[in-house]
Amino acid sequence: MHKIRKNDLVKVIAGKDKDKTGKVLHVKDGRVVVEGCNMITKHYKPNASAHNPQGGIVHQEAAMDISNVMLVVDGKATRVGFQIKDGKKVRVAKATGKVID
Repeated sequence: MHKIRKNDLVKVIAGKDKDKTGKVLHVKDGRVVVEGCNMITKHYKPNASAHNPQGGIVHQEAAMDISNVMLVVDGKATRVGFQIKDGKKVRVAKATGKVID
């Protein structure tokens, strides 16, 4: 169980996109991809079998370290803790004490 999950709303706290917020698109190996943040330019060669038959320049999100984002709960960035509620481990916002899921 991780503190940041797919579809969470997060705030970027470090790097070139500091203070931007966005939805987590995916999480893997301690890295997250956040919608609209850490944009990079990729150059694709034309490829008939791949998703890009024309080729060209594509702007897309790159992965960033999970330590550079904070979960947003009720419009406020907060740290995340865990508690056992009704026999289930749940995430809890440290700022408000509110159960997240």
